[in-house]
Amino acid sequence: MYRTDYHTHTPLCRHAQGTPGEFVNQALQLGLCQYGIADHAPMPPQQEPYDEWRMFSAELPLYAEWINAAKDKAKGTGLQVLSGLECDWLPGIEPWITELRTKCPWDYLIGSVHYLPGNGSVDDSLYADKCLTNSIEEDWLLYWRSIESMVRSGLFDIVGHIDLVKIWGRIPQGDLMRYYEPVLQALQDNNMAVEINTAGWHKHCREQYPAIPLLRELLQRRIPIVIDSDAHRPQHLSRGWDDAVTLLQQLTCNQLKQFKHPTRNGATYLYAYGSL
Repeated sequence: MYRTDYHTHTPLCRHAQGTPGEFVNQALQLGLCQYGIADHAPMPPQQEPYDEWRMFSAELPLYAEWINAAKDKAKGTGLQVLSGLECDWLPGIEPWITELRTKCPWDYLIGSVHYLPGNGSVDDSLYADKCLTNSIEEDWLLYWRSIESMVRSGLFDIVGHIDLVKIWGRIPQGDLMRYYEPVLQALQDNNMAVEINTAGWHKHCREQYPAIPLLRELLQRRIPIVIDSDAHRPQHLSRGWDDAVTLLQQLTCNQLKQFKHPTRNGATYLYAYGSL
């Protein structure tokens, strides 16, 4: 099977380590055919500094240099280096994402929801304390409505860590399909891919994103799946890939196929998985 990783970061996000050469060397050692770079996108200049874990808009040229250095390092090796961004979805962000798309010929964009209105970042280690102003049900409803609107915007190619809201173990009681169903329909309507983000195995939730019931639904509906590590250093590149493939095989009774999924700009293809 072709091994790929599209969700990786650079030191420009201020919480990652490694050089372009180190990431490329690791990708070659692991036998990746595609190594995608998708660091945290900047926010509009008038909103900077927004938080402490993303590049500034003025650093986009440096980001392009980082990507080009990785491409130069990979020349002649058979490894394809792809350029992308992980973009935060927030109310009213559409014009800025549209502008970002013109800044570089990106191969793909990952759309992620990190923030809930009034409660800060879901990914923040202090979130479990901050979010007590809302019930678990309220937070989940806000989160999944944001995911649905992001998918329906048509601005992105991949959904990043789709159920990040579970990271600190705050999960509502009962059947969670009441949150998933609108998003599943939006994904089908927009032909958008979803990542298995293996970083979840190393977070408080100790579970990949998405959870198995949601992953099973994605496969049954033939929504494209890609496997990403969310690597913030070279040694984390493609971490958990083999385990993710095994999980996919188990969920499809070993009837698993790999196929090419076109990005929205048509520049490249993403390798994806689905059930036969």
